[in-house]
Amino acid sequence: MRPIHFATRNRGKFFSVSDSLSKQGIETIQVPIEMPEPRSDDLKEIAGEKVLFAYGKVGKPCISLDSGFYVDSLNGFPRAFVNFVLETIGINGILRLVEGKQRECEFRNCLAYFDGEVNKPLFFESRVFGTLAEAPRGELQPNAWSDLFLIFTPVDSSKTLAEMTLKEYAEWKRLREADLFVTKFAEWFLENR
Repeated sequence: MRPIHFATRNRGKFFSVSDSLSKQGIETIQVPIEMPEPRSDDLKEIAGEKVLFAYGKVGKPCISLDSGFYVDSLNGFPRAFVNFVLETIGINGILRLVEGKQRECEFRNCLAYFDGEVNKPLFFESRVFGTLAEAPRGELQPNAWSDLFLIFTPVDSSKTLAEMTLKEYAEWKRLREADLFVTKFAEWFLENR
């Protein structure tokens, strides 16, 4: 089986995705290339453009991942513009925006795959629901994708992702593995490649 080249510079994303894929017997190689960041709030469009760019550079089967963070009481803000929001107002700014408001939120993830044999990128998506903590809690571990791990509390948990030990995080991921975008991709890849 051919390895998958994961185009990302985010070590937390690579750690998390490659860990899940390795459990399915799929080897993942990190390709930390600088990629253009399309100005869109459509995760599929962003992930698709990134994977095509990466494939053009690497010439081997590639995946790319884009994620958005959606706060219900803020009409879905910040959506796909997470990095910009974290760089400008940060997690404390997000928490100030929701003071006195409902705190429901979600992560949306979209993994795109392209290998030159399919006509266009294939997409695998999932959503993770939760609430915003009142204040940042925990410490960022190697599996953290961003500072949002300090304020995101998944449904059915009293801890933010950053408060979970690596073992607790792995167990949380295992319990919801069936709807993860990585699992959907792995199942497709193992059947078709």
